[in-house]
Amino acid sequence: MQLLPYIIQQTQLTSKSVENTISLLNEDATIPFISRYRKEMTGNLDEVQIGEIVKYKETFEALEKRKKAILKALEEQHVLSEELTQKVNNSRDLIALEDVYLPFKKKRKTKAETARLQGLEPLAKMIMSQRVNDLEHTVSKYTSNEVETIENALEGARFIIAEWINERTDIRNNIRRELERHATISSKIIKTKKDDEKAQKFKDYFDWNESLSRIPSHRFLAILRAESEGFIRVKVEIDTERALQKMEERIIRSQNECSEQIELAIKDAFKRLLYPSLSNERLSLAKEKADEDAIIVFSKNLKQLLLGAPLGEKRVLAIDPGFRSGCKIVCLNEQGDLEHNETVFPHAPQNQSFDAIKKLSSLAEAHKIEAIAIGNGTASRETEQLVKKIQFKNNVDVFVVSEAGASIYSASKIARDEFPNYDVTVRGAVSIGRRLQNPLAELVKIDAKSIGVGQYQHDVDQTKLKKSLDNTVESCVNTIGVNINTASGSLLSYVSGIGPKLAENIVNYRNENGSFTSRTTIKKVPRLGGKAYEQAAGFLRIKNGKNPLDDSAVHPESYALVDKISKDNKKKIAEFIGNSTLIKQIQLKNYITKTIGLPTLEDIVKELEKPGLDPRAKAKVFSFDKNIKTISDLRIGQLLPGIVNNITNFGCFVDVGIKESGLIHVSNLSDTFVKDVNTIVSLQQQIIVKVLEVDVVRKRIQLALVK
Repeated sequence: MQLLPYIIQQTQLTSKSVENTISLLNEDATIPFISRYRKEMTGNLDEVQIGEIVKYKETFEALEKRKKAILKALEEQHVLSEELTQKVNNSRDLIALEDVYLPFKKKRKTKAETARLQGLEPLAKMIMSQRVNDLEHTVSKYTSNEVETIENALEGARFIIAEWINERTDIRNNIRRELERHATISSKIIKTKKDDEKAQKFKDYFDWNESLSRIPSHRFLAILRAESEGFIRVKVEIDTERALQKMEERIIRSQNECSEQIELAIKDAFKRLLYPSLSNERLSLAKEKADEDAIIVFSKNLKQLLLGAPLGEKRVLAIDPGFRSGCKIVCLNEQGDLEHNETVFPHAPQNQSFDAIKKLSSLAEAHKIEAIAIGNGTASRETEQLVKKIQFKNNVDVFVVSEAGASIYSASKIARDEFPNYDVTVRGAVSIGRRLQNPLAELVKIDAKSIGVGQYQHDVDQTKLKKSLDNTVESCVNTIGVNINTASGSLLSYVSGIGPKLAENIVNYRNENGSFTSRTTIKKVPRLGGKAYEQAAGFLRIKNGKNPLDDSAVHPESYALVDKISKDNKKKIAEFIGNSTLIKQIQLKNYITKTIGLPTLEDIVKELEKPGLDPRAKAKVFSFDKNIKTISDLRIGQLLPGIVNNITNFGCFVDVGIKESGLIHVSNLSDTFVKDVNTIVSLQQQIIVKVLEVDVVRKRIQLALVK
C-alpha cells in the first residue's frame, strides 16, 4: 500500500492536489501557508481539506511504522514467510494488522501455553479434526503425572482450541460486526452511591440502556465519567446465543464427541478471550469517536471565541469584581499597556460604594477611558449596576467580559514575565481588559482547554485535543494576521513558521533595535532563516511602513508582480490601495504564469482593495435583565436577554446574567429540524430566550430561543 493512493481513497481528492500537498508538507510548509499561498499547486484546497491530508498522512505513517516493527519481530522469531509478509503489508488498518500478528505475539503464561507444555497440542489438533471415533481411548494416551485424568487432558486441549479460535480473523471480525451493529451500553447505579450528593448530576444514568452505535458523544462521555468517578457500573452487551451460534456454524462440521468438546471450547473462547477483548476494543473505538466529536465541537467554539468581536485600540478601564476582597481596577492605554491599578470596596462587607463611584469617575476622566470591561465572575452584576449609575463626563461604554481562564493566565509564566512587579489580581484584571480590546491576542496566552468553551475536555484524548486546539489557534492567528511591532511572544508563536523560540527572538530583537520598518528587516532576526521567512512573512503586518504591501496579506514573493502591475498601469502601488476603480481595470489574465494563476491574482487584488482587512465584527454593548440576580429570580415564561457562552451537539448554553447558564436544547432552537447548532447560533451571540423550566435543586435551566 502506497501513501498517495491511500490518502486519495480516504479523502476523494484529486491525485495532483494530494501529491503536491504532500510534497509541500514534506518541505515543512504549514497548513495556513499552503492554503493561502500555494493555491495553484493544491487546486485551491482549503485548510480543512489540507488538514485531512495531514491526518491521513500521519495515520498511514503510523501504520507503516507498526508494520516494520511487526515484520522485524516475526523475523526474529524465524516465522516470517512470504505469505505472512504479504498479509502484514496488505493490512489497511491497525486492527487488521494486529489480528495478523496475534498468533505470534509473545504472551504471558496462558492456560493454553501450560497445556502445550503438558504435551496436549496433538490432542487438540485431533479434536479439531472432528474425526476421532473413540475419544476417551485417544485422550487416555495423553494422561500423565501432570495431566492426571481424562477430564484434565480434555480441559487442556480445550484451552488450546479456545486460543486458536480467539486468533481466527474471521471469528474476530464476525463478533466485531455484532458489536458494531447490535451492542447496547447500559449503566446501573452502585447502590451505596445512590444518595451521594456528587452522584446526583449523573442521575439520568442510574438506570440507562441504549444502542452503543447510536449513543450521542456527550452522553457516552458523561457515562464514562460517572463510571470513572465510581458512581455507576457500565456494561456492553450483545446477544450471546446468536454470537455463539454463528461461531459454531463456522467451526463445527460434525456431531460427535469432538464437536461437544469444540462447543465447550467455543463458549470458553467467547467468554474468556474474545468478548472481553473485542467489547473493550469496541468501547475504545466508541470513545475515539466520542472524543473526535467533542474535540470538533471544542475547536469550533474556540475558533468563534478567538475570532470574537474586538473593541479595537481604545483606552479601557477593566474591573475584576469581588465582594470581601474588593474590585481590582486597572487602566489600559490603546495598546493594552498598564497605566494604573488600585482596589475599591463598593460591596459588602465594606460597602464603600460612594468612594468607589468617585474613584471610577476620576480615573475615567484622568485616563481618557473610552470603555469599561467588567469580569463576569463573583459580584459582576452588582459591579455592573454600580458602574451604570456613574455619570461620566465622556461617553463610556460598559461591557461584561468572560473571565474564563483569567486566573490560569494570571498565575502563568507568561503573566509573570509581562508583569513581574504585580500580583495575580492585577494581572487578572489586565487580562479582562485586553480581552475586550482584542480577544485573539489575549486568549492565545491561555491553555485553550481552560477557556471554558467545551464539554468533557478533561476526559478526551489530551494529545489529540491539544493538537486540534493548537491548529485552531494557528488558523485564527494567521487568518487575522499579526502586527509584528506590537504582538506578544505568545501571539507571534502561532504565526506560520515561527514557533515559541523564534517568537522570543523576534521580541528580543524588537526590544533591542526598535520597531521593524519593513518585512525585509524581519530576516535580521537571529535564527530566522529563509524557510521560516517564507512561511511567516505574509502573515506578519507592519503598520505605516515604507511599502504599503507590508501591511497586507500580499506575500513578499508577489511584490515584483504587484510592481509590474503598477508599472503597466503607470501608477504607484500606493495609488491602487483602496481604489476599486483602478483595481477593476487590471487585466488579471495578462499576469497568469506557470506558477501564478487566477486564485493568487484574485487574492492580491482583494488585498489591494482592502489591505489587512480584519474580518471580525466590532464589539457591541449588552445588558442583562437587572431584575435577575440568582436562579431563584427566574420564572417560567419570562423573556430574557442572554449571551451564548457554549455550543454543543445537543444545544447551546446561554448566560442570562446569573451563576448558572441555561440550556437551549437543540429541539428548542427552531421549529424545524436542526442538524448543526452552529447554523442557528454562534458563540458570544446576543439573543432573547424564553424560560421553559427551572430546577433550583439541580441548578438546571431549560430555555428556548426567541430571537
